Amino acid sequence: MRGHGGDELLYNFLLAFGGRNRSVLICPPCFSEYAFFAQLTETNVRTAGRDPRTLTLDEETLLACARTCDLVIVTSPNNPTGDLADLGLIERVCHACHGLVMVDEAYIEFAGEDASTLPLLAHLDNLVILRTLSKAYGAAGTRCGYVMAATDIIDALSAVRQIYSVNVLTQAAALALVRKRGALEPLTASIVTERARLQRALEELPGITVWPSSANFLLVRMAGATAIRNRLRDEYSILVRDFSSAAGLEDCLRITVGTPEENDAVIAALTELLP
Repeated sequence: MRGHGGDELLYNFLLAFGGRNRSVLICPPCFSEYAFFAQLTETNVRTAGRDPRTLTLDEETLLACARTCDLVIVTSPNNPTGDLADLGLIERVCHACHGLVMVDEAYIEFAGEDASTLPLLAHLDNLVILRTLSKAYGAAGTRCGYVMAATDIIDALSAVRQIYSVNVLTQAAALALVRKRGALEPLTASIVTERARLQRALEELPGITVWPSSANFLLVRMAGATAIRNRLRDEYSILVRDFSSAAGLEDCLRITVGTPEENDAVIAALTELLP
């Protein structure tokens, strides 16, 4: 099922299956729109925390909470931490939850298709997979996402969707992109290679912590992150995302992996700015 970006499909998921006296389980730090859309649809939000050091999923807590929630949303790779959810864990969550489990795979192309939950759809009728053309395809402006799930789930989502939500120009552009996705593979491979190089370089800088990532960004922690972010913007024209205000992500920045030249500029700037 197509939608006006992944955001519309996420909202429709909570509109169709959430609501008053129903609950959705999320695993923060994660995409902030989950809680926002839950609030709009009057869906109760429950949380399963992450390991404070590794920022990976707390599997036992996730499974325990999933048994008492109507909906579960797991992001893989996660935004902003970049970690993958184990496929075996997703399968256990689907068995534990009496409702639906959505896996948001917005960044899956940077992790590889073997990390996708798509093969699980054949035998898990409560699994919902969300994807978008905004990340690896570089087509955020077309506003096109899609959901893969069992037929009855798609029917319910279709019942609440806005009319004319995806225009014909967007559909044509999306079809052209998907048909030519092989041409994008070298670019994705380049980003994966640069991600590893950027991580190694950042790990060598003093006073910085870098978390492993399977997405097209790296989460890093450094003292005075907000001030560093402002100086990167004002003195070097480099934009990074400041997550310092998010619980558990104090002094954390998210750095998007760019071209080799852009990554070199980030490394050089941080080398000058860090004590």
